[in-house]
Amino acid sequence: MILSVCPNPSIDTYAWLENLKPGHSNRITKLEEFPGGKATHIAMALQELGQQNTLMGNWAGNTGLWIKEQCVQRGINISGISLEGQNRKCYTFRSSNSNFANTELLEPGPTFTEHHWKEFKTAFEKEIADHDLICLSGSWPKGAPDVATKDLINCVTKAGKKIIIDCSGEQLKHSLSESFFGIHMNEDEAISLFNTNSIDKIIDNLKSRVELIAITKGAEGLWLYYQGQLHHSNVRIDKVISTVGAGDCLTAGIAYAVQNKLSPQEVAAYGSACGSANCMHEELGELRLETVQMLLKKVEVTNIKLNSTYYAD
Repeated sequence: MILSVCPNPSIDTYAWLENLKPGHSNRITKLEEFPGGKATHIAMALQELGQQNTLMGNWAGNTGLWIKEQCVQRGINISGISLEGQNRKCYTFRSSNSNFANTELLEPGPTFTEHHWKEFKTAFEKEIADHDLICLSGSWPKGAPDVATKDLINCVTKAGKKIIIDCSGEQLKHSLSESFFGIHMNEDEAISLFNTNSIDKIIDNLKSRVELIAITKGAEGLWLYYQGQLHHSNVRIDKVISTVGAGDCLTAGIAYAVQNKLSPQEVAAYGSACGSANCMHEELGELRLETVQMLLKKVEVTNIKLNSTYYAD
């Protein structure tokens, strides 16, 4: 099985609000709620693809209970620890006002203590024994150590298992001092780390310690370095409804293909198809199997030779 680790789950919420007037009452006219947090999106996408997986998180209050119940209804196994307080809500505002539409408002969520960290790490070490591949994705609650992701990477590598991470900031910087299986990062994260948008230069900085490197550039698609090969994959879609969770669904597609021992070309194709499938539906951070299957027939995958002038700055 695959273990999807969501350190900071959320309820992702569409909130319809035509405008925001400071100093006045602003009435939300409609709400739609979805289970959220980056690895929660991964878990739901994997389940839709037919891949049995476990979602591990830090669960707090009634919001945490709701997220877990929604995932259990989808057939996802649940594990993790309990925290005081409530899991966060993340609002995406829907409006006909283009200056305001898709603005996000993120709650802080529960607070981590040293005791919580030790409890979570112990529970994680027990979980990885029963899983072949771990996807560790997203932010940590306030109070978690900056080396939390790095420490869990060490647990996985010592157990002889594979891990794919998707994180940012200090967690990402510390993690890159380790050797591990896979990473997904977007262009902005890569530029901030390596001060270049050159794909081959970024890969050169990572490939000695990371086997699978997925770099995304929005509508330009996915560059995937895996098993010593570099592929670019992309699929065009007619209309983008929502990009929230697209990167997470892309990670899920990659994890699914790796778990099922598909070729590097197929791994790249599944990543692009799943990321794009997410964009074609209103549901936040979700995809549909029939959409993925349709897009797999349209994905263009190109084998790219490293150090070509195509990637010059």
